[in-house]
Amino acid sequence: MANHQFEKFQFQPFINRAIQEIGFKQPTEIQEKMIPTIMSGNSAIGQSQTGTGKTHAYLLPAINLIDPEKDEVQVVITAPTRELAKQIYHEVLKITKFADSPISARCFIGGTDKQRTIDKLKTQPQIVVGTAGRINDLMKEQALFIYTAKMLVVDEADLMLDMGFIQDVDQIAGKMPEELQMLVFSATIPEKLKPFLKKYLENPSFQHVQPKQLSAEKIEHILVPLKSRKKIDLLYDMLVAYNPYLAIVFTNTKANADEVADSLIERGLKVGRIHGDLSPRDRKKMMKQIMNLDYQYIVATDLAARGIDIEGVSHVINFELPSDLDFYVHRSGRTARAGLSGISATIYTPSDEDALNQLEKMGIPFSTVDLQQGEWVEVSDRNRRKNRTKQTDDFEKKARKMIKKPAKVKPGYKKKMQRQIDTMKKRDRRLNKKK
Repeated sequence: MANHQFEKFQFQPFINRAIQEIGFKQPTEIQEKMIPTIMSGNSAIGQSQTGTGKTHAYLLPAINLIDPEKDEVQVVITAPTRELAKQIYHEVLKITKFADSPISARCFIGGTDKQRTIDKLKTQPQIVVGTAGRINDLMKEQALFIYTAKMLVVDEADLMLDMGFIQDVDQIAGKMPEELQMLVFSATIPEKLKPFLKKYLENPSFQHVQPKQLSAEKIEHILVPLKSRKKIDLLYDMLVAYNPYLAIVFTNTKANADEVADSLIERGLKVGRIHGDLSPRDRKKMMKQIMNLDYQYIVATDLAARGIDIEGVSHVINFELPSDLDFYVHRSGRTARAGLSGISATIYTPSDEDALNQLEKMGIPFSTVDLQQGEWVEVSDRNRRKNRTKQTDDFEKKARKMIKKPAKVKPGYKKKMQRQIDTMKKRDRRLNKKK
């Protein structure tokens, strides 16, 4: 008897066995909303933030619908990055291994030998997972036949758009049947994505799971002022002071990632790096080393902020704030996963004030600390001086209204008026101290 709350979806017995083995107890909100829609054969858009269970919201019903008797492509799943495609593929295998009749799945990504892949495609897989570019290449080579597939999943669609791969997805969708069931999953639905959605989705079911809070409950959001220090020196001192289980340091560019990683390595830290300029072989090797915990520190661009699930990240450090502030949420979401706690620390300068104010309005609760001689010290709120100045200005305006301007203006009246205002300020400060 299955000991979980997924029975209501009436999955095949092997899917329920897989759910039990994986350890799922109850569906997440996005799963609750999307699974019945997918099971009914309707196209749908699922919008929810990272870490909400989107992958299994489509994998469970998609695999449930596979007909093992048909040796043809039935489901195509596209992902924006090789790492994410491989993660999805491994999740597919965790479920299909419980199938009563074998279900075949293949992962197609760039950076692998295309000819060898083509040679092995004499038998078509029932489930195709991969990057849109490589799937498109195999279609053009007439090695992969996707016209038989009834379902197309576009995962992390907004990132697919950002990285310029939506055209490949467009070409894939164009080769699939007219009665295609398309499932689009995304953290955001940007305006530039809407023409693509309108082209292929006619009256889709739209399920938007509002985040209960912008970031996970157990993330501590910390600000560290740069002051007059060198940023790389402060970063090094922070990493040593934290002594993390695993930390990801985020930069905005590949060049900065390399520069930061090289500087930390020169200081004796064992540092890995993830960014788009690594060769496919180096990226694969790096991800394997990270999974094996060969590194305590990783320097990355926002490629790692979305989709790539690295287990055990205890600390996220923003060497610089992202220009797109939504990526702050994606970055900090790499830690405090699976109920664990985590720290998201940001090195900031006065030029970051506007961005920090925006993040606070979005609901990020910052605390400000400083690193002094290797010890973490709480410091005054960065807005204190600004608030104090504002209060002083407000009081001065009130005081000027209270003091009447003399009917006949005599020399020195402005100085006399200012003395009166200063006296009132002193009196007000004394009264506030007594409260």
